[in-house]
Amino acid sequence: MTDTDILDLNATALSRRIAQRDISCVQLMQASLARIEALNPQFNAIVSLRDAPTLLAEAKQRDDALAQGQRAGWMHGFPVAVKDLSDAQGLPTTMGSPAIGQRPAAADALFVQRMKAAGAIVIGKTNTPEFGLGSHTYNPVFGTTLNAYDPSRTAGGSSGGAAVALALRMLPVADGSDMGGSLRNPAAFNNLVGFRPSRGRVPAVPAEDAFFQQLGTEGPMGRSVEDVARLLSTMSGWDARAPLSLTDTLPDAEAPDPIGRAHGKRIGWLGSIWPDLPLEPGIVPLCEAALKRFGELGCVVEPCTLEFARERNWSAWLRLRQLLVGGKLGALYADPHKRALLKPEAVWEIEQSHALTAAQLYQASANRTALYQALRKLFERYDYLVAPTAQVFPFDATLTWPGQVAGTAMDTYHRWMEIVTPFTLAGLPVASMPVGFSAQGLPMGMQIVGPALADLDVLALARACESLTQWTERRRPAALA
Repeated sequence: MTDTDILDLNATALSRRIAQRDISCVQLMQASLARIEALNPQFNAIVSLRDAPTLLAEAKQRDDALAQGQRAGWMHGFPVAVKDLSDAQGLPTTMGSPAIGQRPAAADALFVQRMKAAGAIVIGKTNTPEFGLGSHTYNPVFGTTLNAYDPSRTAGGSSGGAAVALALRMLPVADGSDMGGSLRNPAAFNNLVGFRPSRGRVPAVPAEDAFFQQLGTEGPMGRSVEDVARLLSTMSGWDARAPLSLTDTLPDAEAPDPIGRAHGKRIGWLGSIWPDLPLEPGIVPLCEAALKRFGELGCVVEPCTLEFARERNWSAWLRLRQLLVGGKLGALYADPHKRALLKPEAVWEIEQSHALTAAQLYQASANRTALYQALRKLFERYDYLVAPTAQVFPFDATLTWPGQVAGTAMDTYHRWMEIVTPFTLAGLPVASMPVGFSAQGLPMGMQIVGPALADLDVLALARACESLTQWTERRRPAALA
């Protein structure tokens, strides 16, 4: 097989070919490094790349193990790059900030340990916005990551580097994390599948705030739903160091069909969620065109309304996020030298957190609970809820963030991603699925949302959606031609 043939395989097919020894781990590593060398200088998806001789030697060790009948798992020999907000032993976790430095991590994050145990080889990191703040991947340490389909546009974020590396076939699968759509938005902007798991599905270890961090979560991204489901199985599972992690297990990633099937389900179409939420023209028609095809599966799709005030949702989101971001970055802000190195959005979050009162935080928590109950009520009628993934198509990469959407001014750096926040606050499983392209050739996605803990059910409908459209295979980035 040629390098292109190897890299065009989805992760599931690639895993089987390696297990059968049709493709060697060295071949895969050589092909991946060649693709990175060819395209990464332009798109800037992968950072802190390890040296090629060491990586090829590790790939040879994987081949030698296979020759002796020893296969670590379904990711045996896979090159992976860890999002630069999480630790990978021996590589710096810069978080995109000059205030952090380049000190190598002493140990792997838990999900990295699990990927390595399944046979993966960590080759480097993927680029992210500074501290993951904002859905546009640029920072003063490594620069801007550019969209795989139009390098004049943003890749999204904060898992932008992961998305572009996937879309350009530098990696077979990728990890990411999601608080404000950071797995969903870059997947939509790069024609991929992104999945935000149920709260606690993927335990965060290490974590200073194990009892309180309930907005952000790690999760998988891939070029097919099956690949995403397999990586989710690898990343998931109870760990005693994460007391709020889930104890129920997902099917083994080696199972022939770890997702199951979806037929005859009821789908509630939320549209823009709130009537006054601005969306760029062209987004809703793409989602509605995708939804029309669900009738071929016997699904019933009908419009529905979330009975919860928009500003009540946004107030809860702002205050809880400010608490978490301000608490995490407060020590950097307290140091005048490091404070001067922080991006304005980080300073804003920290300073806003200083004004929070206990009563405001309690009310934010109560509002969050009420939002969850409003969504739960919808799930009494519907099996799934659906909404667009983003309010804008990929925008000019030279902007810091969109100042307006459809003529409406944005009052914060993340207001343009408001459409993802209710599902984050409710801790629900959400898949972002490709729905096509704008007249300018820019990708878009839609969120498929399920009830709490229904991760595999969401992936089942996502797979049904994929079978109808096949956007990731039908339309590849021009850079791969």
